[in-house]
Order: sequence, then structure tokens, then C-alpha cells
Amino acid sequence: MSVNSNSETSRSGDLPVISEAEWHVMREFWKRGSATTSQVTDTLREERSWKNGTILTLINRLVKKGALSFTKRGREHVYTPAVAEADYAHRESRSLIDRVFQGRLAPLVACLVEREKVSEDDLAELRRILDQERDGDD
Repeated sequence: MSVNSNSETSRSGDLPVISEAEWHVMREFWKRGSATTSQVTDTLREERSWKNGTILTLINRLVKKGALSFTKRGREHVYTPAVAEADYAHRESRSLIDRVFQGRLAPLVACLVEREKVSEDDLAELRRILDQERDGDD
């Protein structure tokens, strides 16, 4: 049996709205690909000091929202992300850029570069991405 409802969605339509706590749970499923409740509760109990009941409640909410789906394997439920992490990252990034930087990417990057310590690796990666984007526009 698979469950994948999508009752609570974002304004963008297809992604459910998830809380900060639900983000932590989703990150664990995104990292694993799929997992049982016991696998995820063991990790989150250690990392976040949450009780099993809290984690199970968050998992159930994510299923109801359509962010997680599950299949039943014997007595266990195996949960799988029903939405991509990259889609959430894009939506949240876009929201920040629109709200704080009037839809412009350059002021966001400038703010971070001017106020944060940026590693040489990160600078090289940014240069590579920008060069690739510029070369792709030809």
C-alpha cells in the first residue's frame, strides 16, 4: 500500500509546506533514500535529542502532507521522500531572494561574500558555475 496525499501545499502549488522540525526529518529521508521509522528515530534521537513519539508524529504529518510516501513491508513501514530535496531548496532560495533582495541574485551573493568567510573552494565553485552559465548562453 502506498500513501501519497498532498493536502497542504505551498503557494507554488506542488510542494507541501513543511515546518523547521519536519525539515530535519525530511533531510534524513533524503539522505537515506528510504528508511523505516526505527532507522530514522535512532538517528534523530541521537542528533536532535527528540523522543520517539515526536519523530513519529513528524513522520505522520509528512505523510499527510504528501512529502513522504510509504510501503508496508511485513510489519514495517518503509518511507520514501515523495518530493525532491532540490525542489525544496529552490523554492526556499527563491522565496528568500524575492522577499529580501527584490528578486535579484547578485545582492544575495554580495551580502554573503562581504559578511561571511568564503573558502577558496567555494569561490572556485562559484566561478565555475558562473562561467558555465555564461558559456551556456552563447
